[in-house]
Amino acid sequence: AVLYSAAVKGLINKKNKIKIFFIKKLISAKYEYVYTKLFYGSIILGLIIYLVILGYIYIFQRNLLYHPSVNGYMDDAIQFKYSEIKIPTQDGIEIKGWLHEKDLINKKTILFFHGNAGELTNRNYKLNEFSKMDINFLIIAWRGFSGNEGKPTEKGLYQDANSAIDWLKSKGVKEEKLILYGESLGSGIATEVAQNKKLAGVILESPYTSMTELAGKYYPLLPVKLLLKDRYESIKKIKNIHSPILIMHGGLDLIVPFQMGVKLYEAANEPKFKYFITNDDHMMRYDQNLIQQLKSFIGTEA
Repeated sequence: AVLYSAAVKGLINKKNKIKIFFIKKLISAKYEYVYTKLFYGSIILGLIIYLVILGYIYIFQRNLLYHPSVNGYMDDAIQFKYSEIKIPTQDGIEIKGWLHEKDLINKKTILFFHGNAGELTNRNYKLNEFSKMDINFLIIAWRGFSGNEGKPTEKGLYQDANSAIDWLKSKGVKEEKLILYGESLGSGIATEVAQNKKLAGVILESPYTSMTELAGKYYPLLPVKLLLKDRYESIKKIKNIHSPILIMHGGLDLIVPFQMGVKLYEAANEPKFKYFITNDDHMMRYDQNLIQQLKSFIGTEA
């Protein structure tokens, strides 16, 4: 009887152990399933979030690039006389411009292409200095800026720039007397329209090599080469500029890396000039050193 009881107890213990083993296996499998589901669920959720971000960037990227209502520059008063003009573009809209005229036929004219933010008044401190020189100047506001109709795009801004050149030509300004000045975003437009022209000069302030490369620095985890609509590939076009060129850039630029200006300078044709200063920022100081550099360059003949 004792042996029988011990045998029964052993059998029960063995059954319990088997039961416990299978229960543990079942619990382990259940947790493994839950963890696997959470793991793959997290990956899928992450991909969905990433795709939503991609979609948002693709749809609204021009709102991230162009800022017509952002006015964060110096609040300088206008110290020059000008005529406000309207220039018809090639696609049927009108853009606003300010023309400071001394002698359009015999004196050089600066055509100023501003950056990606703000109204014309944000550049008063630069225009005030231009007015003290023996030149004419015309600054235009891009479509969608300063009350203009339309929405800014790369193609549209090229049309605005070419329309301004055509308008100046209709007033008697020859290419040999024309200097294109591109500020930041405007440097890409100046580079585009300066190709294969014989101009008095091209000035690029705080320029970028391409919007694709610049966007890659801001969004390193996004496939910007696939997403970007407006590319402004200046580095590919600068070799087609055969006019004198001045490139200006500050070493403390936190918006467009200083090395982009250096890279463009190295790729540019002669005659080329540079004003690289280590302690200046993106919107460069119009101090006497910079102004003297501009005066010297503007006196350079094509």
